[in-house]
Parts: sequence; structure tokens; C-alpha cells
Amino acid sequence: MFAGTASRLATIVLLAATLGACNAPGRLSNIGKAPDLAPIGTEAPTVSMRMPQPEQIVYQPNSLWRSGSRAFFRDQRAARIGDILTVNINITDSAKVNNTTKRSRANSESAGVNNLFGYESYLGKVFPDAVDNTSLADLGSTSSNAGTGSVDRREQVDLTIAAVVTDVLPNGNLVIAGRQQVRVNFEVRDLLITGIVRPEDITNTNTIQHSQIAEARISYGGEGQISDVQQPRYGQQLLDIVMPF
Repeated sequence: MFAGTASRLATIVLLAATLGACNAPGRLSNIGKAPDLAPIGTEAPTVSMRMPQPEQIVYQPNSLWRSGSRAFFRDQRAARIGDILTVNINITDSAKVNNTTKRSRANSESAGVNNLFGYESYLGKVFPDAVDNTSLADLGSTSSNAGTGSVDRREQVDLTIAAVVTDVLPNGNLVIAGRQQVRVNFEVRDLLITGIVRPEDITNTNTIQHSQIAEARISYGGEGQISDVQQPRYGQQLLDIVMPF
């Protein structure tokens, strides 16, 4: 009996170790220290960081300015690979949906055999004595269903981030990517944005609104000790997936 109990205990320990092994090495390595920040130049999802082609410096005769310099009379808005622009993220969304469904149905069926070429008198030999050939079947059913559902969602995000032009499309649109990480004690706040913008939508102060970014991907989240305790444990997440009830 002791051997069976020990075997079951070993199985439970092995299962728990297997469930926690998915991210255990990374979490164990972060014990006692703050989360690491991503190095500068890390590639954003689906966007690779590119640098502009070097330009040849050409000086005009009797001129103090060189071609391509950032002069007062040159457009300072982002236009080339490697240029930086500011993205203003101001998301204030709300959605409210109320649905009500009600359904009911009633069915009734009856059947009888009064005359069947004279064979109706033989029904008593096949069925019990109490059979009545005029009322062989009388069926009825009722069903009803009522359902209600509601959605009330509100989101508000007000942030500013600097993004880098990573590519220029053939039609002149700019592919941008920006990432910002802030660490306070043992908690990291991570902001990521990627998308495509039109040069015409960039203001004269070199800023753009998030609503003017096509294929925008905005991610705002955190990582650290506080975020960790807010997540359910791996075993609970597994049970939430596989349990049918």
C-alpha cells in the first residue's frame, strides 16, 4: 500500500514539474533581479530594422552648406529609412451591445388505423390487448429557449512614442516601427507600435496620429513580479482549457 501511495505521489510531482517546465528556466534566471530590457536595434515583429544608404557629401563652390544637410529650408519631416517621427496614441473606444433571444415551439402528432384491408383486427394479436386501432400513436412535444447577452467595453490609452522609418514602399508610403521600454523597480512597461503611414499625413512638427497608421499594431503590456502574480498558474490555465465543465 505504501508503494502505491509513493508511486502516485511521484506521478503528481512529475506532472507538476512537466507543467512548470515550459517557462521555468527563464523565470528561475530572473529570481532576485529586475527583468532585462531589450537591446537597442531589436527587430520588431514582421519589420526588420534597416539603415539609410550613405550619401556622398558634395560642397558647392563658395557655399557653407553641403547637399542633404539638415538646413533651415529643408523639410524636417521623416521621409527616408532611419528617420524618426513621433506617434501620438490617443485611443478612446467604447462599445455596448445588448441582445435578447426568445424562441418557443409546440408539436402534436396523432395516428390511427381504422381500416387496413381487414387486417386491422389482427393488431390485437401483435400488440397488447388494450391496443386501439383508431388511436395507435399520440405524440406531443414543446420546447422553449430564452437567452440574453450584453457587452459593455471601454478602452482609453494616451501615449506618445518615437518610431523609426524602417522601409519606403514603392508608392512612397513609409513603414514605421517603434518600441519603448520603461523599468520601475522590478516591473517593465513595454510599448510597441508598427504600421504604414503616408508622408502627407505627417504634420510639420513631424508627428502623426495613431488613427492615420494603416495596418497598425499597437501593443501595451508589462512584465515583472506584479504582472506575474496577476496571471493564473500554469496548472489552472491547463485545466481551464481541457475541463469540459
